[in-house]
Amino acid sequence: MNVQPTPSEVLHPYVERRPGVQGGRPVIKGSRFPVSSIVQDYRRGLSVEEILREFPSLHPAEVHDALSYYYDHRAEIDQEIAELTDLAAVMRKYPPTLVPPDDDSH
Repeated sequence: MNVQPTPSEVLHPYVERRPGVQGGRPVIKGSRFPVSSIVQDYRRGLSVEEILREFPSLHPAEVHDALSYYYDHRAEIDQEIAELTDLAAVMRKYPPTLVPPDDDSH
C-alpha cells in the first residue's frame, strides 16, 4: 500500500516563513521574495525559465519548490493573492499618505 504524505508533511527546502518578513507570508528561503509572486507570474503564463530571466537572483530549484509549495497549500496562497489583488481592501488597510490638497481657488 502506497501512502501519500499530506501537504503539511512535505518538506520545502527553499520556502520559509519568518516573522517580520512579508508579514509572515511564505517566501524563498533567505530572501523577501514571496511565493505568491512566483505563482502570479506562472499563472500569467510565464514559464519557469522566463521567471528566472525576470528575477536572476532566483535559482531553478527555488522556483520549482515555490510552485510545489503552492500546489501543497493552494487554498492559503490563493487567499493571499486574492487579498493582495483586492485594491479596495489594500487601500483601506494602507491608505495613501499623500492626499491632494483641497484647493477651491480654481
